[in-house]
Amino acid sequence: GHIAEVRKRIPGVKVIVHPECPEETVDAADYSGSTNKILDIVRAAEPGTKWAIGTEINMVHRLAMELGPKENKHIEVLNPNVCICSTMYRNHPAHVAWVLDNLLEGKIINQITVKEKTKALAKEALARMLDLSK
Repeated sequence: GHIAEVRKRIPGVKVIVHPECPEETVDAADYSGSTNKILDIVRAAEPGTKWAIGTEINMVHRLAMELGPKENKHIEVLNPNVCICSTMYRNHPAHVAWVLDNLLEGKIINQITVKEKTKALAKEALARMLDLSK
């Protein structure tokens, strides 16, 4: 529904989403890809193009600030209800530095362990995502 709405509202808009979106969303979009692929496609697009991006809102805002004024690109988040990734907000540079400092001292902070089957499935999922990003 978001894609149909944005196409009606913004003629000529291109829609790009993450491949892990629901299949019907990926099928309705013009492009799908990893975060890096989204960045590469939008950055490489002709000046003056219009984009609706289905990913985390802060990335979309940063991209709009980077390319909007410089290349006259219209960039907005696809989901008007805001797509916030709460997990990303937990990854703060100060926390990463704290963990790395502790590792240097031989201390393991917040170690996560998973079952072997989960590891294998996660590795397969990551490999597929990396293949899709090419």
